[in-house]
Amino acid sequence: VVNIEYLRKIPDYKYSGYNYCNDTRIIQQLRIYEQYPQMEYMLKLGFGRLAHSKQLLKKVGKDRRFRNWLCSKSNELHNECYYVSSILRAYNQNISLDNAQKYEYNNKKLTQDKYMRPIRNHFKNNLDEYFTYIAKQNISNELYLDYFNACQFLHLDMTIPKNAFPHDFHRWHDIRIDEYNTAKALADAEKKKALYEAFAKVANKYMSLQKTGRAKYIAVIAKSPADLIKEGDTLNHCVGRMNYDQKMIREETLIFFIRHKDTPDKPFVTVEYSLSKHKVLQCYAKSNSKPDDNVYKYIHKNWLPYANKQLKKLCA
Repeated sequence: VVNIEYLRKIPDYKYSGYNYCNDTRIIQQLRIYEQYPQMEYMLKLGFGRLAHSKQLLKKVGKDRRFRNWLCSKSNELHNECYYVSSILRAYNQNISLDNAQKYEYNNKKLTQDKYMRPIRNHFKNNLDEYFTYIAKQNISNELYLDYFNACQFLHLDMTIPKNAFPHDFHRWHDIRIDEYNTAKALADAEKKKALYEAFAKVANKYMSLQKTGRAKYIAVIAKSPADLIKEGDTLNHCVGRMNYDQKMIREETLIFFIRHKDTPDKPFVTVEYSLSKHKVLQCYAKSNSKPDDNVYKYIHKNWLPYANKQLKKLCA
């Protein structure tokens, strides 16, 4: 508990901006202020969260142009929650805050998501060019990973710029995926049989995570690689053309199809569910578009809690 009346009598804290702190961090704020008195400037601008960043405080104290830049970006910084690293990147590289945020988000995604490791390893010395490319092409890390994996499967040299950064990504993505499908289809018949048997075994094991009922939608598990291919072809996305069948066989993720209850055989929305994290990793409708709010609500409020409960029973 802080006695504000007593605090007002201490000259050293007269300009600390303690009156702008309305939470329990006031002691922490005073300690930071002692080291960085420029915190008052940040608090008066309304940057309560950012005012506790020592990185920004150091920059504010040393760089007058940065202080002016912060003022000019006041509305954007109040309306959106940007990473500190995004703010510094936007200033240092003279790019928009949104573009800097996209860079930092994608960078964190590559760092934290183990499935993105192939991209991170390949572009470890060239991440700026990679992030600039996917922003220009307006594609996600996931979509590029599908393309990258297909090229790797086809033994293409990804150090060649025309392979790594094709001028028309979507066109070459579709070409490489088709080539990948052809190559995969030529696999040994026995391997294909073993694949289908292993896939069916996993699908049967987690069949209880399916959900039907009185809701408008139902959730059904993919029962074979053929199901994935049909889903991907109908919805024009990559669920049937990349390694999702192998990830399912390894019990890393499960693929579920969200369908309208009245048309249970018609592809609608595809969900990738993590068995280790107990959460949805990806959720896409036709052509990698986002489902509407009603579908999201069904997935996260209705099906997902049910699936996690069923999974807990299986693991008991």
